[in-house]
Amino acid sequence: MMPSNTNSSRTASAVLPFYAFGVVSFLVLTIVMLFSSNAFIGHYFSPKLLAITHIATLGWASMIIFGSLHQLLPILLDKALHSMVYAKITFYSFAIGIIVLVYSFWTFSLGIPLQLAAVLLISGASFLLLNIVFTARNTGRPAIHAIFIITAAGWFWLTVFLGALMAFNFTFSFLPAEQLFYLRIHAHIGMAGWFILLIIGVSSKLIPMFLLSPAMDTKKLYYSYFIINGALLAFLVDALIFNETHRGGIYFSLAIIGIAIYVFTVIKSFKSRVRKALDIGMKQTFLAVLFVFLPIVFGWISTSNLFPVSPFLMQITLVYGASFFMGFISLLILGQSFKTLPYIIWLDKYQNMSGKKGTPLPKDLFSEKLLRYQMVVFIIGYILLLSGIISSLVLLITIANSILILAAILYVINIFKMFVHKPAYATIT
Repeated sequence: MMPSNTNSSRTASAVLPFYAFGVVSFLVLTIVMLFSSNAFIGHYFSPKLLAITHIATLGWASMIIFGSLHQLLPILLDKALHSMVYAKITFYSFAIGIIVLVYSFWTFSLGIPLQLAAVLLISGASFLLLNIVFTARNTGRPAIHAIFIITAAGWFWLTVFLGALMAFNFTFSFLPAEQLFYLRIHAHIGMAGWFILLIIGVSSKLIPMFLLSPAMDTKKLYYSYFIINGALLAFLVDALIFNETHRGGIYFSLAIIGIAIYVFTVIKSFKSRVRKALDIGMKQTFLAVLFVFLPIVFGWISTSNLFPVSPFLMQITLVYGASFFMGFISLLILGQSFKTLPYIIWLDKYQNMSGKKGTPLPKDLFSEKLLRYQMVVFIIGYILLLSGIISSLVLLITIANSILILAAILYVINIFKMFVHKPAYATIT
């Protein structure tokens, strides 16, 4: 059980909207994917794929992460969140910004709508970064997990800022290189700098907590931190100063070493755990960690420049993105949603009733059976999706996306089962 939060109702009011938006976005994502199955054959720089990618990265993954962060930061840093107002500004800026952004890409409206979305998103990212930094300050020497989280927030701001520059560049053409050049930078600093660093930071604290295992090796986590950030910085300097991304495979390989060090610390933590039986949420989490090898393999092929540009290589690039967001990131979130959200809702409704007869546990707020079905269905859809993309079979992609919709429906039902939960007022015996 996580530590309690005396301002649970206030926290829930700021946190739950992020989850609600993210959950709905996941369902929308799978529906849009189904009706855009043919977009997965061809170049990744297309209006539909740009819309789908940003529903996945911002509407689904990032909004769920924002919700988790605003709840977990006080626990991870042992300090109250700096500002609930900042949290709400972050939510509304991103919620409106994401809707406008997706509309802009889908309709390819590259003028004022796209620029408005850019302004809203950079505003939201700025308030998120400020909230994290102000929460972490005056806490003494920050722990390694806090360093990962703060750095990830910085990379996220830079990712959004570069995206905003690209949005205005469509109209004013002030950037010296073509859009695709900056798109590659934008994508990789977002994937490694935001998602990977944040996941390592949060999980390095939570996995030992959930497994009742010793704390992860801090020294190895520092190695992972400096190697991944060194690779990212080298990639960024090479790209922006020397206008070169062809050495991306080198930096990608370095980042793989940093990620591998982290994975080995997770495996060590898993082996030394006291809690031997794993619930379904943790099983999905470890399955996601194992699945990370797929985007690593496809990403290395895509960035190494060892293979000539061809339609097949284009499909490999699409598989790289799909395996990262639909495999690693989505599977991780689908599992961890049922580790963090039940606690948030339980704390909001039952904090003052803990220990009374009849009071449910957080795990009683959702259906484990639905969660098991969701995991199996999602994995089947995910494997078929990758197979369809790599073989360029639209029919297989359509079948895969239909199955993913079913997984999303099961997820939405289970999540909103918690949202509409009514407290059972127990009596003291």
